[in-house]
Amino acid sequence: MSWPLLFLIFLGLSLGSGLCILHPQVPLRSIRIHIGMLALAPIAALLGLIFSKGDYFLGALHFDSLSWLWSLFVLTIGLIVQRYCVHYLLGDKSYRKYFALLTITTSADALAWLSDDVRLLFIGWGLTLFCLTVLIGLRKEWKVAQHAAKVSRGYLLASLLALGLALFWLAYSTGEWRLSTILTPDTLGLLTGYEKTGINLLLLVSALIPAAQWPTHRWLLDSVVTPTPISAVMHAGIVNAGSIMLARFSPLFNGDLAQIILLVIAGLSVLIGTGIMLVQVDYKRQLVGSTIAQMGFMLVQCALGAYLAAITHAVLHGLFKSTLFLQAGSAAKAKAPVTSKTQAASVIWTVAGGALGTLIGLGLWLTAKGEGYQLISALLLGWSIALAWAQLVAAHPTATGKIAGFFLLVAGGLVFKVVHTLFYNILQGTIDSDFHQPFILSIIVLVVLLVAIVCGTWLIRRNNKLSFALYLWLVRLGEPKKRLAESHPNYLAQLLTKEGNYQ
Repeated sequence: MSWPLLFLIFLGLSLGSGLCILHPQVPLRSIRIHIGMLALAPIAALLGLIFSKGDYFLGALHFDSLSWLWSLFVLTIGLIVQRYCVHYLLGDKSYRKYFALLTITTSADALAWLSDDVRLLFIGWGLTLFCLTVLIGLRKEWKVAQHAAKVSRGYLLASLLALGLALFWLAYSTGEWRLSTILTPDTLGLLTGYEKTGINLLLLVSALIPAAQWPTHRWLLDSVVTPTPISAVMHAGIVNAGSIMLARFSPLFNGDLAQIILLVIAGLSVLIGTGIMLVQVDYKRQLVGSTIAQMGFMLVQCALGAYLAAITHAVLHGLFKSTLFLQAGSAAKAKAPVTSKTQAASVIWTVAGGALGTLIGLGLWLTAKGEGYQLISALLLGWSIALAWAQLVAAHPTATGKIAGFFLLVAGGLVFKVVHTLFYNILQGTIDSDFHQPFILSIIVLVVLLVAIVCGTWLIRRNNKLSFALYLWLVRLGEPKKRLAESHPNYLAQLLTKEGNYQ
């Protein structure tokens, strides 16, 4: 039996067990059996990724290294989230529905990007977005959740319509429905420049909205009213699906005007998302602001032709951010008092970390092959090392804590290097990585980001009217509207009143 067939059988079993849970006569303890069923499909995807060689077509499905990896990623996060929900959502009256909908969402997401037929891709992705909006508004008695679901439904429907128009236009112009046939040089040669740009702009819209890029970021900010497991599963190939979408269509997307437009919008979203993260006091909104910025970086990588880096970024960020959402309930931490002596020592260690990050980033750039995006990657790596050093080493007042933090930082760096190399070896040859934007474009992006960071820091320290205006603008961008926020859980009080009257 082939790995693709075994994978589909296991995926069908998990879907069947998820639907069985909906029946009220099925005991709740069978959810643990369902969790066991969920583990089978990701295991099959992992084995398929390791042992399958080359491309394999099964009907309208296309199994290659990218689709195996994406299915493994999506279904693994779905498994972790549902295992977490066993206790977290216990007592919720929609308890059974959560498991069924989460199973359908992740399964449809995996099948969408396994599809070689554009019609199946549209159906799978549409089912994914539909189930997500249902999950956001599953608490029918809570008006805030219903408003958030309505907002999300409008944005995601626009994204789906844009994708549908792009796929139909592409199929109509080429006379083909199979991606493996459409994305060949001969078939793409049938498209005029106008058609190519129009289709790419539609694909751009369909990728930007789920990624919550400005000015379509509102739906993701409003979705924080959902239970944290739902926020976590959004990172299972939904908000970060832009990377695989643009990677799949890279033969069509490369070298088009749409890439420059993407670069501008994504770069602006990086700055706005970072600003929202810094000014927000709500932990989940901080995480959403971080996601907006990270998805911006991911799409900048796509705009520069670095699809391998974008896929790696999407997978690692999805795993990391899902973990943070599941830990949202334990975000509050006690802080020890900071003395002037401790603060001075911390500044010295922070400066040392900045120097270390600069040296490592410079070393990466000097040893790279010379692609333009490597300059931005070097900057990000150096910045990440400096931040990690500040958190893991400089922040500890004791020598023991600093040593432990240093070894933890080294271990994290080694893991990153191994994972990055592994992903590169797996995806090499699957994604079109021959196209790269001109080097000068990467320089411009780098300069803009650095100037924006320097100007933002200067404004914050000036404490003038302009800095106050910028701060308030960012707060307003991240704050919910009145109908999407409650100071007290009024719907719970209403439920208790109804139950009391009923009894």
